Amino acid sequence: MRTQVAIIGAGPAGLLLGQLLHRAGIDTVILERRSPDYVLSRIRAGVLEQGTVDLLSAAGVDARLRAEGLIHEGIELSFAGARHRIDLKALTGGRTVTVYGQTEVTRDLMDARHACGAATIYEAEEVAVHDIETERPHVTWKQDGTARSLACDVIAGCDGFHGVSRASVPDRAIATYERVYPFGWLGILAEVPPASPELIYATHERGFALCSMRSAIRSRYYVQCSLDEDCAAWPDDRFWNELRARLDPEAADSVTTGPSIEKSIAPLRSFVAEPMRFGRLFLAGDAAHIVPPTGAKGLNLAASDVKYLSDALIAHFQDDSPSALDEYSSRALARVWKAERFSWWMTSVLHRFPDQGGFGAKIQQAELAYLVSSPLAMGSLAENYVGLPY
Repeated sequence: MRTQVAIIGAGPAGLLLGQLLHRAGIDTVILERRSPDYVLSRIRAGVLEQGTVDLLSAAGVDARLRAEGLIHEGIELSFAGARHRIDLKALTGGRTVTVYGQTEVTRDLMDARHACGAATIYEAEEVAVHDIETERPHVTWKQDGTARSLACDVIAGCDGFHGVSRASVPDRAIATYERVYPFGWLGILAEVPPASPELIYATHERGFALCSMRSAIRSRYYVQCSLDEDCAAWPDDRFWNELRARLDPEAADSVTTGPSIEKSIAPLRSFVAEPMRFGRLFLAGDAAHIVPPTGAKGLNLAASDVKYLSDALIAHFQDDSPSALDEYSSRALARVWKAERFSWWMTSVLHRFPDQGGFGAKIQQAELAYLVSSPLAMGSLAENYVGLPY
């Protein structure tokens, strides 16, 4: 087989890149080690920056997003028993975010790729990349026990933190930066209406909590927990009681309880690998970086990578311009590190750390009190939350 761009990973980053390149007349093949059903079963983020929405529109996959997505003009911070609204729209000159689940984004992209007849190979085993430092890279894999090979001009590694793409780069050629946080998020998904029309970020002496949603009838809630917790030790009643204990009284009374349809614990980490280009291999999304979910940046950072990479590949293939590919890594990383900073800051301000002590707790209180009293500070939060420009 041969193609212009081999894309490893059929998550939202790989599928979005494939869709944008297809619309530009560039041939792609996507390889995914899991089945389509498995890919769609992943429960992930659901807050989209305006830039991500615009990019999905450019890819021609925004019809259901426009019809079903929930536009949010603000978020709420809950601390010291009260809530404070951050008016995103007013503070950023009209920019907003849209709540639309990553699963739905993935489904829309899968449907679009199927409709255009572009090739996606699922359940590809033992995927490996070869000759990335030459002008003739290729990818190999096994399917149904048969060895297969795909020649290409470029490889896009969109296969996540544990994927083969970044692992294929020689240690001498890559630098990694990481912070692992000493807690996780215990999250549940339930078929109940949200506690509030907008997301509530809560900090409390018992720990962080988040009231989020996927739709007007499906809610996503989180509480900070230790990394050694077991989901089995958290029956639904215990979770609901703990969530309410961390919210202000009005928000606690607004929580509608119900049986969970998904429950999991996610560790939190900040991670960046750089550069994001190695010869003819280009990394995008979680293959290159991870952010704690506090700032709602994971999917949005993947989308901005795809924006930069798709622009560079289109310039390369249509205009024979090598400079765009040369600039991809530095352009993407400039935005990545700003999002890493914001996500680290949100995490640091809103969570309880085991070693923070009384002084650290007082600093957090002062930080939050200053934030909600300063239009400039609120403006900085809002600017980052809705998404920095590409």
